[in-house]
Amino acid sequence: MTALVADAQGWLQAAALTHQDTLVNTEPFNFMVAKGLLPADIMPSLLADFPRLKGAGYLPYESEQCGTAVNALIARLQEPEFADAIGDRLGLDRLSQYPTFVSISRSLKKRHGNIHTDGKSKIATALLYLNGDWAQTSEGCLRFLNRIDDFEDTVVPEIPPVYGTLVAFKRADNSFHGHLPFEGERRVIQIAWLVSADDKARKAKRGRLAHKLKQLQQWLGEKFGGSRKPEMH
Repeated sequence: MTALVADAQGWLQAAALTHQDTLVNTEPFNFMVAKGLLPADIMPSLLADFPRLKGAGYLPYESEQCGTAVNALIARLQEPEFADAIGDRLGLDRLSQYPTFVSISRSLKKRHGNIHTDGKSKIATALLYLNGDWAQTSEGCLRFLNRIDDFEDTVVPEIPPVYGTLVAFKRADNSFHGHLPFEGERRVIQIAWLVSADDKARKAKRGRLAHKLKQLQQWLGEKFGGSRKPEMH
């Protein structure tokens, strides 16, 4: 494990984001899709160190909940060199100058995945998927969309959330994305670059509150069959 962490900078290479196979689009909004960014041999360590979160959906990142390999990976995602490389792909100068907010999702409920754009406090979002083989199904596969009311009006083919795939997009009023309902394990690390430090503080506070509400909602849903459709990448 120590040797892996020492090599953390090699796990995500900024140069890989300029590979000819990396998909970069500017219409209808700026986004990119890069595949195979993580070495296969560190997958067991990352999966073992992934937090065993209580409750479905995205929860604020807490380093003490994660193992060493996952903490090192998250640190690498936020390093200026890598963040600026993502920004270059999205047409954003010096993305690393903005504060970050990190959240993690281990599992989803079928209520997740509705189409949304992300809030205006975000400048850009990156999603790094850490799942093994994904079943031959559209459920849980990210879609970039032309409209907020049509899952079939896709901009590019849907993106399976498989190990080593990184998706990033510049937030816009039309940055529509979502996925078909899926229930089960779906491991994702999300990095959001925010407009201001105040937005980060508010987001952290809301994240803690949302965690408590999700736990309550889960209990109510199991007891009374309640439902809701929160946003989810």
